[in-house]
Amino acid sequence: MDTESTYSGYSYYSGRSRGSHRHGERSRDHHKSRSKDGSRSEKSVTINAPPAEPLLGDSSVLGEEVQDDNWGETTTAVTGTSEHSLSQEDIVRITKDLEDSVGLDCRRYFSLTLAVVLGLLVFLTPLAFLALPHLLWPDKLLVCGTACEGLFISVAFKLLILLLAVWALFFRAPRAGLPRVFVFRALLAVLVLLFVVSYWLFYGVRILDSQDENYQGIVQYAVSLVDALLFIHYLAIVLLELRQLQPAFSVCVTRSTDGETRHYNLGQLSIQRAALAIMENYYRDFSVHNPALLTASKSRAAKHLAGLKVYNVDGPENNAATGLAHSQSRAMIAAAARRRDTSHNELYYEEAEHERRVRKRKARLVVAVEEAFTHIKRMQEEEQKKASGDVMDPREAAQAIFPSMARSLQKYLRTTRQQHCHSMESIQQHLAFCITNNMTPKAFLESYLTPGPTLQYGRERWLARQWTLVSEVSVTSGLKEGAIFLLKCIDFSLVVTAKRIPYIQLSEEFIDPKSHKFVLRLQSETSV
Repeated sequence: MDTESTYSGYSYYSGRSRGSHRHGERSRDHHKSRSKDGSRSEKSVTINAPPAEPLLGDSSVLGEEVQDDNWGETTTAVTGTSEHSLSQEDIVRITKDLEDSVGLDCRRYFSLTLAVVLGLLVFLTPLAFLALPHLLWPDKLLVCGTACEGLFISVAFKLLILLLAVWALFFRAPRAGLPRVFVFRALLAVLVLLFVVSYWLFYGVRILDSQDENYQGIVQYAVSLVDALLFIHYLAIVLLELRQLQPAFSVCVTRSTDGETRHYNLGQLSIQRAALAIMENYYRDFSVHNPALLTASKSRAAKHLAGLKVYNVDGPENNAATGLAHSQSRAMIAAAARRRDTSHNELYYEEAEHERRVRKRKARLVVAVEEAFTHIKRMQEEEQKKASGDVMDPREAAQAIFPSMARSLQKYLRTTRQQHCHSMESIQQHLAFCITNNMTPKAFLESYLTPGPTLQYGRERWLARQWTLVSEVSVTSGLKEGAIFLLKCIDFSLVVTAKRIPYIQLSEEFIDPKSHKFVLRLQSETSV
């Protein structure tokens, strides 16, 4: 019996997985055709997140989610049968992802290589200015006095400060791969390169060719270079960090599928940098995208259309295709108009029934979890009486009490359409975490009763490896009043609208302190 149930679940998963793959291929082909048609009117670029992550809404992930829908009823034993299989579409998709990630890594490492080469050129140039005279004409140099030796200490400490400052500002782990270069960063790199090259040209013409004997002047020349590099670093802090701190725009971010909206204040940023800031806030603030909640209205509309019947009122002699089509359209429109007055009642009772079922499932789940945690406390009291070697670890305790709540939890997740967001393994890990930290049943249930932000769930459930930034203007241009751009993913898109924060004029109104005083006059006729 166990073998038969395992085999049936495996075949069901394979069939649904292949079907979901074919559906995913058709949707991607349709998406590609639409993007080609709209390429004349809009510009689209791609923002790549860190590589080696699954696609958001990938068909293979959805196939696993379909298999996990029945874990509360069918997952009763662990056998040696493989639970996963790879189709030809999976292999092709993985190969394509690997090729894309290789290209992204090459571009990222190329930028890092250029930055390292430029940094070495900057830090070795002052040292070369000080060392070349001792190597080329040591006999002609004048003796370096106390002031000159003090400049050596100045150069050493300034280079150390510059090294730490450059490491803190530039050598940080990249948060994402942007489609275009960061303009200010590129301008600073070009400025530093031109600055160092000009110093080398002056050094070669005025010092190397003439073999200057004043070594103190050469040291002061190297000190001036280091000072100028420190000022350029200050300019980099202003342009890259301080300029964007003051809010200048209010952006409205709306998810295209369910209409969830958030508002953020951003500074003077380019469109691609603003898109990066919005995506970082998206994973923290927006609830996880749940396509199952969007199918209710579609199923209701399909049910209404399926209930309509079309009659041929013109008789059997008139069977022309055009006349039949027009009659069917008129009949459906008339039937829809008649049902318009009663459709809101159906929606009302349907939502009321759904809320009743959710409350019922929630009550059963809460009771089951509280009983399981009570059983855990009894087990802990019994384990304390035993030897230390027989104590059960939190993972084993979670596996022991999980079957008592699995059915109630699985039914509740099905009713609220969250079954694809939580797997059996993730629930057991969360249960073991709660047991380890001595958390209450309410703390355990909070992750399932209230939909949390996107980052709360596993990465295989939400992380998109690739986003597409669609904008009519160049993505390197700054935000402007009324700017609109899109951040597209496979399943949905984020529509962003920017508005400038208005100029606020405050005026002052003086209030005379004497205006708050009053006099109480008592009449003599009043009785005391």
